[in-house]
Amino acid sequence: MSQNIVPPSKIVIASRESLLAMWQAKHIQSRLQALYPQSEVSILGMTTQGDRILDVTLNKIGGKGLFVKELEAALEEGRADIAVHSMKDVPMVLPQGFALAAIGEREDPRDAFVSVRYSGLEQLPPGAVVGTSSLRRECQIRARYPHLTVEPLRGNVQTRLRKLDEGQYDAIILAAAGLRRLGLSERITALLETGDSLPAVGQGALGIEIRADRADLFACLAPLNDADTAACVRAEREMSRRLNGSCQVPLGGFAELHAGVLSLRGFVALPDGRQLIRAAASGAPEQPEALGAQVAQALLQQGAAEIISALDQ
Repeated sequence: MSQNIVPPSKIVIASRESLLAMWQAKHIQSRLQALYPQSEVSILGMTTQGDRILDVTLNKIGGKGLFVKELEAALEEGRADIAVHSMKDVPMVLPQGFALAAIGEREDPRDAFVSVRYSGLEQLPPGAVVGTSSLRRECQIRARYPHLTVEPLRGNVQTRLRKLDEGQYDAIILAAAGLRRLGLSERITALLETGDSLPAVGQGALGIEIRADRADLFACLAPLNDADTAACVRAEREMSRRLNGSCQVPLGGFAELHAGVLSLRGFVALPDGRQLIRAAASGAPEQPEALGAQVAQALLQQGAAEIISALDQ
């Protein structure tokens, strides 16, 4: 047990019920059980609105916050103590009374190209259909490969792979982290380097949310926080927060820490990829929010605000 930390006798983890979400919850459960063997750590599985509405793209039904609201209700009502999220699903501003207690070590943050017949995006013939649920991925594909057709793709990872295997798409783009965590690495045809497909803010990282008044949980969750990942994700989230873009806005942000220097790249674009604004900067890992603000300001100076306001109407 971590020294001098007295954890609750019971810890209930709220989680979505998809296979990937449950993998993430069980991962945190096993970490907590190893740290605090005297505590009973259980999982409360929940179906969120984002899981139920599968016939409409996320940006049309209120965005990724749909995946966390029910979990936050469970925290508020005391049915659960912590909620485990993919950081890319967590809104940039948490509701009053909630806090992120830890950000875990990042899995591979890249996007994965998955296809039965083709080895990469550059191999796809004109008119080939690429499936993705993400405006961020869509605009980057359209910018580089305007001859391809990009179609919406909803559902959990298994559903998306089935649709590909049935021939509904020539290729699909998924987060590499999700495929790896589900033991599906063999389905990754190729990894898209971050220079070609800049990841979503927080992609590949897990976050643990609690009620802000649970001081007892902050201390016992601290060992699960990965300082390097947290610095990267905080920079990315601050950039996104400053831009104030909704799910209607294609936006990417990716930070890396090398030799004590934190570097952040970001972009904002039109969904059709015809206008894509990029910016990058480096700074101290101790001040990730300052770096995020700097990159956001650079994007705004290049015209990001006009794109965002046009798409948010």
